[in-house]
Amino acid sequence: METLDLDCEKRELGTKGKVRALRRIGKIPAVVYGPRRQSTPIAVASPGLKASVTTDASQRLLKLRAAEPDLDGRHVIIKDVQRAPITGDFLHADLYEVDLTAKLRVSVPLRFQGRAKGIGEGGILQPLVRTIEVECLPTDIPEAIEVDVSELGIHDVIHISSLKFSAGITPVFDSDIAIVTVLPPTVEAAPAAAEAAPEEAAAPTAEGGEAAAAPPAAGEAKKGEPAARK
Repeated sequence: METLDLDCEKRELGTKGKVRALRRIGKIPAVVYGPRRQSTPIAVASPGLKASVTTDASQRLLKLRAAEPDLDGRHVIIKDVQRAPITGDFLHADLYEVDLTAKLRVSVPLRFQGRAKGIGEGGILQPLVRTIEVECLPTDIPEAIEVDVSELGIHDVIHISSLKFSAGITPVFDSDIAIVTVLPPTVEAAPAAAEAAPEEAAAPTAEGGEAAAAPPAAGEAKKGEPAARK
């Protein structure tokens, strides 16, 4: 992986006003720390930090460029970036200094390649994880681990143990986790409900099969009874 340069300078710890002043001139407050270094507050160039964070690699190797000899040329990776909740602007960064001769564990994104066979059968490609942890030298950190999904049929699964890694890169996992699968087609919508029954049901019939007579109107005598006197 290509190493990016990151311009920086030491800074004094101060009030929130000083921190806001840094951000107004395009710099982000940060801190550098590591096993051989005490925590050192610095200010980094905002464009350089954004460029390193927006790349595919989640933990790209960075080389500090500074006027101070004890900072210049140091290699770091980004451990954490704090952002504003609404705007997403960078507020602070934690940079971890690494030893180029010692292996470390980092999270690396997966990059799925090809068109799965199961998609042609109506299936849906379903990644189950997006990153995996690997162990390697800082200079060997890959931008991504490529996963060929072209042979995946419906219900087929690729596990982490079947992935291919470059020399010097070792996956770190406790169990053989599934990486990606192809789900079967989604269930079709239920058939439309049966048509509604006729608006009116047939009138019930009296015993013998004839339709029951309607009740007499008001003031009308029943058959065989004298009419009411007026």
